[in-house]
Amino acid sequence: MKTIQLGNTGMQAPAVAVGCMRMSSLEPAQASTFVQTAMELGMNFFDHADIYGGQGKCEEVFAQAAAGIPRDKMILQSKCGIRAGQYDFSREHILSSVEGILKRLGTDYLDVLLLHRPDALCEPEEVAEAFDALHAAGKVRHFGVSNHNSMQLQLLQKHVRQPLVANQLQFGLGHAYLVAAGTHVNMNHEASPERDGGVLDYCRLHDITVQPWSPFQFRFDKGRGTFMGHEEWPKLNAKLDELAVKYNTDATTIALAWVLRHPAKMQPVIGTMNLNRLRSCANAAEITLTREDWYALYLAAGNTLP
Repeated sequence: MKTIQLGNTGMQAPAVAVGCMRMSSLEPAQASTFVQTAMELGMNFFDHADIYGGQGKCEEVFAQAAAGIPRDKMILQSKCGIRAGQYDFSREHILSSVEGILKRLGTDYLDVLLLHRPDALCEPEEVAEAFDALHAAGKVRHFGVSNHNSMQLQLLQKHVRQPLVANQLQFGLGHAYLVAAGTHVNMNHEASPERDGGVLDYCRLHDITVQPWSPFQFRFDKGRGTFMGHEEWPKLNAKLDELAVKYNTDATTIALAWVLRHPAKMQPVIGTMNLNRLRSCANAAEITLTREDWYALYLAAGNTLP
């Protein structure tokens, strides 16, 4: 598995991260096989959140599945800040959340802690206090965010002493807003408005690794769905199949290779618990699409160029 540098940490991490949101759906033996297979593929970066599986169940299942793996062979990332009916970036909630995460994962420290969706009542000074306490205690080594725009990042970084090293954002062929506005600059087109304050360029400028979540998803507000093989995406699937033949692989690999081809050196977070799809995603790191093929997929997904 190819590696990337995570933010400005100097840490080398696999180009594809393993999302553990669905791990609670696996039986213990299945979970162990899944984690071991990921490790064998070089995918030793595991992404969690304290809400996955309900009350952190996914973290507990993972801890049991990874019990025989040396801690220093894995990179563990988790997220906090989402509560029932609200978001909470208070000092007390961050600190208590991390204690729960560490207990469920059976570890003394997290390699990375991300703040989940932005808290409208966030007081960055409190976040800074929490980060300082966690870092000084050796409980969290690096920090980042999820679903934050560029101004939100700037506000946090003004107060937080540790560099923000990652930002999880939705991105993929079915949700390409991160790059769409950048191709329609100064145009009166539907794709022209910037939805996120140019967050992709901001992250590149400040050495913040973008971690695309749900890279195969196309619909979030109306329920989760993947464009792979979907009847509403015939042109995209035809092009994916065509390029799968060209590169001697499968459509899943090509769809993820499209994300990895972007020069931002993103680290997509995949959510599959299927071993065959896991292997297909691992293979994506070994393929570099040509510029022509990248744009052909972009257009086949219904995106436009001025």
